[in-house]
Amino acid sequence: MAGYTEVEEYTNYYSGTLVESVTVRKTDDPKYPCGWDYSLHFGSVEGDLLVRYDNTHERTKGHERHTADGVEEIGFPGMFELLARFQREVVTYRDGHTATSDPEVR
Repeated sequence: MAGYTEVEEYTNYYSGTLVESVTVRKTDDPKYPCGWDYSLHFGSVEGDLLVRYDNTHERTKGHERHTADGVEEIGFPGMFELLARFQREVVTYRDGHTATSDPEVR
């Protein structure tokens, strides 16, 4: 059976309108040849996507970057480099919003 080790997991809300959700797990599951299972999501609390990185279908589709404009396959620079890239993108979207882990704070 494949093992998973949580490396990073958090959800932040910004002014009650934006949500950042990160899940990063190290794994030996053959579904993830890179050794990582991840979802890096940023969007509105209403469900509008701003940017998401994932490797849900890594064996067939590779690593992907999703935006409102569509999906693109991306090169995988390494997990921590990709997480840093995502976090830089989030900063550009969320400037001016205050972070909290409580979804009820508006």
